Order: sequence, then structure tokens, then C-alpha cells
Amino acid sequence: MKELYSVIGYPIGHSLSPHMQNAVLDYHSIDGYYHAFEIAPEKVEEGIKGLKALNIKGFNVTIPYKVKVMDFLDEIDELAREIGAVNTVVNENGRYVGYNTDGDGYLQSLLTFLGRSSLQDQSVLILGAGGAARALLFTIAAKGQANCIDIANRTLSKAQELITSCPIDNEGTVLSITEAEENLGRYDIIINTTAVGMSPNVEESPLSLQHVKKGATVSDIIYNPLETKLLREAKERGALAHTGIGMFVMQGALAFEKWTGVQPNVKVMEDVVLRHLQKK
Repeated sequence: MKELYSVIGYPIGHSLSPHMQNAVLDYHSIDGYYHAFEIAPEKVEEGIKGLKALNIKGFNVTIPYKVKVMDFLDEIDELAREIGAVNTVVNENGRYVGYNTDGDGYLQSLLTFLGRSSLQDQSVLILGAGGAARALLFTIAAKGQANCIDIANRTLSKAQELITSCPIDNEGTVLSITEAEENLGRYDIIINTTAVGMSPNVEESPLSLQHVKKGATVSDIIYNPLETKLLREAKERGALAHTGIGMFVMQGALAFEKWTGVQPNVKVMEDVVLRHLQKK
């Protein structure tokens, strides 16, 4: 009988995770199947009990359940607990343990893109102060070795709360979007974690890159569209453009490895995602 893996969310029909994970299960000849389960908000506990009853080997968690799912797990990994969100659940001998692979997946993708082993001597600006920003801030602060990680957000109090809550001393400061635009030349890496520019609102951008320095890296965790307006402007101004495909693929690869013990072929996963996005 095939081992079962899954992603849960609401809605979930748009998810590319089943295409990506089933392709890599097949590639590695693992007798398993990955399925998307849409769970209504009032039935989250019931849905997770159902997954456990199926003895599911592992599942991903997407919007809007990354926080709520934590109430129904047997254990939460320390980093996931600090971040306050879970995106990967692993069946460890009948106990369901929650992890967060978003930050690690992003950092691995970025370092590969840059050809670096760390972010040492790099100044980082994160746009946004939501769950994705939290995962990236905590992970980069813990593992990235960046000089500083500043936060720019429309609501300054949310950005300050995020900086204050980070358990790793970061020397980060809070900026308004206007202040960030005026001071972009300070930063080596600028990361958009907001949904601004995501399909269908592809002509929106979280901020102007007028003052970005040449050779800086502009990174967008959005992967649909493949190239956001922000990244197009980055290229026009002589900056490097890092798309959201890498984070999506790498967080999935880390989850796959936790479930199966197999380090997956990332190229297979990336190719499947790109094919499906290019059809749209």
C-alpha cells in the first residue's frame, strides 16, 4: 500500500505541491502518493484527526492553518515554536511533529543563487512583517550571519514587534516604506515577503527601487508570476533578481527529506513547477 503524504489549506486547488512532490516520489521510486486536502476552517481539528487515522507519513500546511495546526500536534520543533508557525508535519513513530522549513528553504535558495556559504558582511532589508517575514528573519538571524536585518513595513508597530520578538540579537531597525526607498543604497539584499505583486495584481510593487545600488540582490518570495514587477525593475536598475521559485522548491525538498530520509533531486522538482507556471 502506498505511503500517503499531503498538503492542507483553504483553498488548496491552486497548490503546485502535489505536482512537485509526486514527480520526485516517482523519480526516487518511492511507493507513495501526495494529495491536496482542502479543509474548511470549522473542520480543522476533524481534518487533522482524519489524517492521523490514515497514518499519514507527513503533510505540508499552507494558508490559513500554519498557526492553528500547532494546537493538534504532539510536538513542535524549537525553531517552529519560536517562529510561531508550522508548514511541515512529520509522523515520527506515531507522533506528529511540526517543523517550519520556510526559512531554511529560503536561505538555502538564496545562498545557492549568490554562490555563498553565508550572508556574512551583507546588510539585509526585509519588506513586510507577517508570517513569512518572521520565518525569514528568525532563520537568517540564527544561521545567515548577516551584518544586520532591518524591517520595512507600512505598519511600524508590527515591524517593531517582529524585531523585538526575534530571539537572536540582530541589531535590526524598523523603517517606513518611504524611509526604506530613500535608504535602499545601504542594502546588499532586499527581500519582499509581502503579497504585493502576486498574480493577478502583477502591476503592483511593494516599493520603488530608484535608489537601489547596482549589484545588490532583490529577492521576491512570490513565484506566480515568475518575474514580478519588483524583479523587472531590479534588473533594469542593474540589480540581481532572485525569484520565489527557489524558496517554494527548497522548502518542499526539506519536507520531503524529513518524511522519507531521501535527499530529493531538486532539479526534478523545480522543472515540474516551472512547467506548470509557464502554462498559465
